[in-house]
Amino acid sequence: MSKITNKEVAGKFDDYPEDVRKRLLFLRQLILETALELKDVGEVEETLKWGEPSYLTKTGSTIRIDWKKSSPEQCVMHFNCKTTLVDTFRELFKGQLCFEGNRAIVLIENEELPVNELKQCVSLALTYHRVKHLPMLGA
Repeated sequence: MSKITNKEVAGKFDDYPEDVRKRLLFLRQLILETALELKDVGEVEETLKWGEPSYLTKTGSTIRIDWKKSSPEQCVMHFNCKTTLVDTFRELFKGQLCFEGNRAIVLIENEELPVNELKQCVSLALTYHRVKHLPMLGA
């Protein structure tokens, strides 16, 4: 697993309960590994946006991951609600992923993470500016 170099992001991960931290670190690694597999997305910037670990590239739209005490059984992967990302994910993975409006994928505690589907969603988000003009984002 790659080291978190941003002290604010590292502190945020340290604040999560242990089981939540493990799940969110898995999502973080999935984002970083997916970016490495893609051509020409460049470096992934890891920062905090709205107090949440966030991942962005020059070619894509920001991905944020988080957990809230108010919904302790859920981790979420947020996307920019002004994009067509979540609408596209809903079409591609109806019945396979759980969504919150047009802004997030909701991941329920103790349910197996749908890794292949999440990877495809992350890939589309990291390349969004290159594919936003394509039907279904080119998926």
